Amino acid sequence: MTDQPDLKELLSFAHQLADAAARQTLPLFRNLDAVDNKQAGGFDPVTEADRSAEAAMRALIESHHPSHAITGEEFDTKAGTDFEWVLDPIDGTRAFISGVPTWGTLIGLNQDGAPVLSVMDQPFTGERFFAKRDGGSFLRLNKTTQAIKTRAC
Repeated sequence: MTDQPDLKELLSFAHQLADAAARQTLPLFRNLDAVDNKQAGGFDPVTEADRSAEAAMRALIESHHPSHAITGEEFDTKAGTDFEWVLDPIDGTRAFISGVPTWGTLIGLNQDGAPVLSVMDQPFTGERFFAKRDGGSFLRLNKTTQAIKTRAC
């Protein structure tokens, strides 16, 4: 197992990844030219927004953390060190292609197979949920960040 990572820096980087994905997805939301189907005999939609958002996130990871592994929805897995970024550029592609604002970008980072941080960004609504190991969970909305938690019941 590697040394403990600087989770604050890695979470900041995950926010950069979410911002990069949003720059790709938002201009295409409710403005798509085409939808492709990834599944023979069924319907698993993929769009230019899915591919370009994942490509933008992968490019940043390759630039800033070239030894890290990457698993994504739209491209082949990249092997790497004990750190693995898990990317879903548009979770809710069916909603995205329908113009319904219930889609988001999911970003996770695992270390040695265990999750250490995650981000769920909904760029159209401006909501970003994030958490890091032993650091709590948060919602960022309208440039304000607040702690969030589940109810005891």
